Amino acid sequence: MADGTKDTNSSNQMWGGRFASGPDAIMEEINASIGFDKKLFDQDIRGSIAHATMLAEKGIISSDDREKIVTGLETIRIEIESGNFEFSRQLEDIHMNIEARLANLIGPAAGRLHTARSRNDQVAVDFRLWVKEELIKTERALTGLIEAFLDRAEEHAATVMPGFTHLQTAQPVTFGHHCMAYVEMFGRDRNRVRHAIEHLDESPLGAAALAGTGYPIDRHQTARALGFREPTRNSIDSVSDRDFALEFLSTASICATHLSRLAEEIVIWSTPQFGFIRLSDAFSTGSSIMPQKKNPDAAELVRAKTGRINGSLIALLTVMKGLPLAYSKDMQEDKEQVFDAAESLELAIAAMTGMVRDLTVRTDRMKDAAGSGYSTATDLADWLVREAGLPFRDAHHVTGRVVALAESKGCELAELPLDELKAIHADITNAVYGVLTVEASVASRKSFGGTAPAEVKKQIAWWRGRN
Repeated sequence: MADGTKDTNSSNQMWGGRFASGPDAIMEEINASIGFDKKLFDQDIRGSIAHATMLAEKGIISSDDREKIVTGLETIRIEIESGNFEFSRQLEDIHMNIEARLANLIGPAAGRLHTARSRNDQVAVDFRLWVKEELIKTERALTGLIEAFLDRAEEHAATVMPGFTHLQTAQPVTFGHHCMAYVEMFGRDRNRVRHAIEHLDESPLGAAALAGTGYPIDRHQTARALGFREPTRNSIDSVSDRDFALEFLSTASICATHLSRLAEEIVIWSTPQFGFIRLSDAFSTGSSIMPQKKNPDAAELVRAKTGRINGSLIALLTVMKGLPLAYSKDMQEDKEQVFDAAESLELAIAAMTGMVRDLTVRTDRMKDAAGSGYSTATDLADWLVREAGLPFRDAHHVTGRVVALAESKGCELAELPLDELKAIHADITNAVYGVLTVEASVASRKSFGGTAPAEVKKQIAWWRGRN
């Protein structure tokens, strides 16, 4: 103001409504992570118990202090699980919230728990444990989805349908073969999950702030106690690495992409124009004004989750791309992305597993469509090569003329009279009609991994033995 006195209202307006108390409120808002990292309470308590036990066994703290610490931590676990724990934003994160409550419960002994560790290695081990456990859950969920596809593939090993390229009818295949394509895709996803577990299976606990510690700790003991294969081998990398989170998000993004492709097919196949499948009411919704509508909302939402999961991967890659070693506070932004992606992926896999098991396959519509678009034209070309001795390019040209004739007459290839076929190429015989049906077409594709029902059943048996 003109007289030099402070205008409190103007000062408050500068900070805005939520931050009316000034810079301290802003710092608390941007610094606190307890709103989301409280999800790590179980991992934090387990890590602290393993650490305290090791400290006691190495003579760094007393056995009596260790007993008090463990008893207090178990009490805190019960309080949190029962909803009776009061989280404080002023204490910033899950680690300080638990430590403060532990001090209230057991007194000075609580202060000895943090000996030979830092919040840097503490959060790293907590987060690794959480991601490892989530990956194990994802592996189980993918196994369930694969089993659902194996069941449908076995049921429909001989059910003919059109195979597509460019979403145009290409060649007849079986629905069982199509299902097995997704078994392969989700099988690769499961392998990526297993590799991610293997890659992160090292404990950073004991790396301390970034340089290790001068206390005679046993990092192999704490690694074993927490279920890790071994401890990490470089203390700087231990606290600055978030590859395990990035690999989780990368694996989740690829898996979500596969789920989205499947969701797109379900959306298309359930339209009246295709009518290949019917979704049950459990995975559909109606329209608010159009009573005839049955919308594949579950599939559409699975498709949409992919963008959300991909966004989480890009966000964390961007956070990490410019960070010097070792730890920086930027890394606090890692958890919300992973937590959100994990929740989205878990829900998407569960929804898709339910849809695959629950959908009704309309075999009649699939069969009718399997022969459309002259889908057995390639079989005709192959017959000309095999039986008439034509080079494939010549057979391809002859087949093109046959297709053009059928189009002009508005009929299927198998409906063309033999004399008209012989007019195009004299070596065509009555035997050609044996390859122009969709059933004959799929039965002939006996190459390893092909769509012939017998081959599909072999692949199902192989996967059942592996799954």
